[in-house]
Parts: sequence; C-alpha cells; structure tokens
Amino acid sequence: MLAALGIARVGVTPYEADDIIGTLTGRAKGPVDIVTGDRDLYQLVDDARQVRVLYPLKGVGTLQVTDEAWLREKYGVDGAGYVDLALLRGDPSDGLPGVPGIGEKTAAKLLDAYGDLDGIMAAVDDPKAKLTPSQRKRLDESRAYVAVAPKVVRVAGDVPLPDFDPALPREPRDPAALEALAEQWGLSGAIQRLLTVLQH
Repeated sequence: MLAALGIARVGVTPYEADDIIGTLTGRAKGPVDIVTGDRDLYQLVDDARQVRVLYPLKGVGTLQVTDEAWLREKYGVDGAGYVDLALLRGDPSDGLPGVPGIGEKTAAKLLDAYGDLDGIMAAVDDPKAKLTPSQRKRLDESRAYVAVAPKVVRVAGDVPLPDFDPALPREPRDPAALEALAEQWGLSGAIQRLLTVLQH
C-alpha cells in the first residue's frame, strides 16, 4: 500500500522501528511529532529540540500531547529520565520486571535525588547516600538486571539508514496498484480520505 502511494518506508536489519524513529528524530532539523502507542518513545521527548510524542488515547481521534511538562506532571521525570523510570518500576509490555519494591513514585524520587540510573547505583555503594536499607538491598540485589535492562529499552540514535526521500507525495506513485489494493482490502473510503489530505 505504501509503495503504491509512494510513501517512503525505512527498515534496517537487525534494528527495531523504535531505533529507526530515534535516528530520524535525532537528524530532524525542525519540530517532530511522533505518533505512537509505545511509551518507550517518551525517552525522545525534548522540548529544546521541539520533539513531542502524540500518544493515542482512543484510536487516533484523541491524542495525548506528550511534552516534558506533561512527563514531569505524570511521572516526575523528563524525556531523558523516562527509560530509567521504566527500568526501575518495571514495564510488562517490554518484559521488564523492575526492581522489586521500587514503584513509580519511589523511582521518580530516586531519579530526582541521584540524577539517573548510574547515580542511583553509585548511591548503593555510598554509605552516606540517603537510601533506606530496603532500597539499598533491593537495588544491590538487582545489579545484574540493571546492567542489561537498558539495552532492551534505550532507543538507538545511530542506525545507518539508507538514502530515501521523506517527502509526502501529492499523487500516488502507482494509482492502478493502489486502487486494486484498496478494493482487495475494503479500504477505498480510507484511501480516498488519505489522498485528499496528501493533496492539500
């Protein structure tokens, strides 16, 4: 469908779509709105670079505009801190168990106090750090998890992307193929609405 429309598709083995999006976002020179239902991409939110996530609440008709103010209000962290928060509290959608006994609020407080995951783990080894005995014990017991989990969630920003034309077409590249696909999949109305948007 996208090929018939003439809309670019980018994929690089073995990278995930998140990594492609992260790399494209890093290269962008203007405002970026990322429409996704994947909260992992909150880590890309950056007010200084005008990067927001538009998170679908009810289909794509209602989108939560996610900027740093919203992240701080909701989670107590900015975009850069979201990965560490998710790793500490856990995220079932990514198979992350989290650190036992560290929920969202505690994770946000620890990040506020120690800056990032590395700072928190350094505090575990610092007898002067104001961690509770329980926090210190649970974090210490979770060292192996904390060492590998960031690789699961952190979005790459350095994917070697092929050259492609990111411009949206005004007309479909292959109208006959598009018409056949629209009919085959019962998407004639949706495709016509999309073509109307692309022409304006």
